[in-house]
Amino acid sequence: MKLSRTRTAQDAWTAIALDGRRLDIARMQTGVGQRPRLSVFSTIQCEPEVPSTLRRVAKELRLEKGRINALLPHGDYDLLPVEAPEVPAEELRTAVRWRLKDVLEYPPEDATIDVLPLPQSPSPAGRAAQLIAVATRSERIASCIELFDGARLALSAIDIHEMAQRNVAALFEEGERAVAMVSFSDKRGLLTVSAKGQLYLARNLEIGTEVMERTAAEARSGLMDRLALELQRSLDHFDRQFGGLQVSRLLVTPFAQADALRVVLAESLYVAVEILDLARVIDLDGVPALRDPEAQGRHVRVIGAALRSL
Repeated sequence: MKLSRTRTAQDAWTAIALDGRRLDIARMQTGVGQRPRLSVFSTIQCEPEVPSTLRRVAKELRLEKGRINALLPHGDYDLLPVEAPEVPAEELRTAVRWRLKDVLEYPPEDATIDVLPLPQSPSPAGRAAQLIAVATRSERIASCIELFDGARLALSAIDIHEMAQRNVAALFEEGERAVAMVSFSDKRGLLTVSAKGQLYLARNLEIGTEVMERTAAEARSGLMDRLALELQRSLDHFDRQFGGLQVSRLLVTPFAQADALRVVLAESLYVAVEILDLARVIDLDGVPALRDPEAQGRHVRVIGAALRSL
């Protein structure tokens, strides 16, 4: 979601994610013909409270330099497929808002709506074009802006996890083919498929690292088989909808059981399966903490949010 704030001339994006009482911060320097460089990375426990911690950290890291992108908590918004209304572009968000009135759990007039273009594949005559709507309560957007205003940080954008993950996947694209990527938090997973910098598909997965790492080996095998089946169905759905676009690989973010999952997925899926290594596409030399692959996996989405392009 873009905000009508004046941008600075700096070429850096700083992404800030609030996860419970933890702040994750990543600043990315980008330049034409150069690999993105992660120049600032920090993860901080908010004590005694979030606003005072953010003010202190903003001053210490000079976060006012460059553009600020806030990554919304995963449960604070909905991502919904919607039939594209046949209206002028300037009326699109309003039209989509009222198409969501029977889907949202709150009145549509209380929602902030954004629209993601969904690339269209050749489809049978009469099939309506689709798009992806992002909806969140306006009060949550207002609270987010208020938090950053209190730290004297002017937000340039507010982002979502699916788009942040797309930004990372885009760095692994090859030619015309799509890249699938699956990342995990403690409680859940997220699958995206993207190509040419555009998001085609996003699916939430109800299995996270916590259950995979704490479950006994025999039961863990069943969980991974279930994940493989969910991913296979999602990729089959993508193939049916966008049959002319080949998926080149599936990237799995690192965590303790990632290699075991990679083996299960490689046996089940028709695409190559690889463990994500951010050091292949981003200069991490200034951030020793991210030499640990599992640290990359835990923070991949805030890093992706810092890869936001204009």
